[in-house]
Amino acid sequence: MDTARTAQVLGYAGLIPFAGLALDPLTTQVLSPPIAGLWLLGYGTVILSFLGGIVWGRSLDRPEAGVAMIIAILISLAAWVAFIRVGQEGFWILAAGFVAALAYDLGSDLPPWFRRLRIHLTIGATLAMIIGATM
Repeated sequence: MDTARTAQVLGYAGLIPFAGLALDPLTTQVLSPPIAGLWLLGYGTVILSFLGGIVWGRSLDRPEAGVAMIIAILISLAAWVAFIRVGQEGFWILAAGFVAALAYDLGSDLPPWFRRLRIHLTIGATLAMIIGATM
């Protein structure tokens, strides 16, 4: 597999926990709503922090790395704050964080295939957070 294809397969597969955990309380109820919500919040926290890591990693060989590294840390800190705010507020922080991370990424020199992927994944993650906020 080439890089773009691997990223797409893994990225879209990463939406499965978002969808499953967000929709479980509304459908199968395999998990109790509080457990599904906590797991969704935890997964969203990990993924938003991962996005901060992507920003950090992309910045390492650039002269303006300082600003990008600060943005990366702010993204990861927003994820942590969302997690410790357990509940509706945490989901809204994550939703805003996903959108903000996408906005930052779209302002950089990403390959077109990665831009499309980030948009799709952000829509999925953000919708899951909105559903989570209503649990």
